[in-house]
Amino acid sequence: MPERKIKVYLVTGEPSGDLLASRLMRALKHQTKGNVSFAGVGGESMKQNGLKTLFPISDLAVMGFWEVLPSLPKILKRIHQTLDDIEKKKPDIVVTVDSWSFSKQIHLGLKKRKIVVPHIHYVAPQVWAWKAKRAKQIKNWVDHLLMLLPFEEKYFKPNDVPCTYVGHPVVEGGADKGSATRFLKHHHLSQKDFILTVLPGSRKNEIKYLLPTFKQVVCALKKEHPNLKIVMPTVETVEGQIRKELKNWPIKVLVVKGEAERYDAFAASSLALAASGTVSLELAMAGVPHVICYRVNRLTGFLARHVIKIKFVNLINILANKEIIPELLQEDCNCHKILQKLRVLIAQEGKKQKEQMREVLKKLGVGDKLSPSEKASRVVRGMIKKR
Repeated sequence: MPERKIKVYLVTGEPSGDLLASRLMRALKHQTKGNVSFAGVGGESMKQNGLKTLFPISDLAVMGFWEVLPSLPKILKRIHQTLDDIEKKKPDIVVTVDSWSFSKQIHLGLKKRKIVVPHIHYVAPQVWAWKAKRAKQIKNWVDHLLMLLPFEEKYFKPNDVPCTYVGHPVVEGGADKGSATRFLKHHHLSQKDFILTVLPGSRKNEIKYLLPTFKQVVCALKKEHPNLKIVMPTVETVEGQIRKELKNWPIKVLVVKGEAERYDAFAASSLALAASGTVSLELAMAGVPHVICYRVNRLTGFLARHVIKIKFVNLINILANKEIIPELLQEDCNCHKILQKLRVLIAQEGKKQKEQMREVLKKLGVGDKLSPSEKASRVVRGMIKKR
């Protein structure tokens, strides 16, 4: 007699979580031989894997202390809507992915409403960057925690938080499998072109604060390198905003969409300029020398400086405990300083950075027999069986 089809409710609030959740969906489909159904909140990658999202995740893609305030009424509405939907659909398990500020409210809501369902959070809150003491509170909110980083165990296990280290999904994403030949041919580019991939973020506020500065950088580089071509991978949450802004650029920019096109662009790129985030790990996997930048509202930046307890924001740098990827944040995120860092990488062809990135990536699970998504899928299925 075939097993009952399991119902998994997935929730994420940003493109990086959407990508991670989509890989979990694929792993669950494979391990159950398709005997699984999905519901919840997700983006384009999850929709490609069969999810009918409850609402667009662009409603939740807001970053920062100050920036979130105007969106708060809508976010609160979405929290209640999600909880109502979970009550209605009665899934076998709820898995929230990343977006801890939103995900935490879902877990608290499940407890408050006494909805009896196992609930997991995938991507541990970065207590090591903020307040390590908060690690012990996690056990009051979630039934199990899936961690991406090997050093996170020392924060959660001593505090009796049920948790499993599964590895970082970037190692299975295919960022290192792109085809430069395919990309150049498809977009009528030449091997003689100097391709710079520009990634200004996946949130509206990131585009607002970073794209004008990136425009200045690109225009300056074009004068130094006439054969410069600009590629800008994007996601649906900000595509419209980006295309609108690019109309005012004096330089033609090739905008591409989708995971496959992004990775092909990486393979063809000599260099990249990116917003701080998961994309830096993808660039590292692809072996693309790059600089990361970030800028937020001044008040948000001031508050962040007083609560963040780490020397670096980039994960490669955190794992290496030194700056391998240049970080230009807040007032350092300006055209002059960005150009300085990019020029150094151009002069050295990024060789040193490439070598250092390869070494660090080994700490994230590169070479393991099971992928992070397969490991995460096993935990999810195990939680369902214990019901």
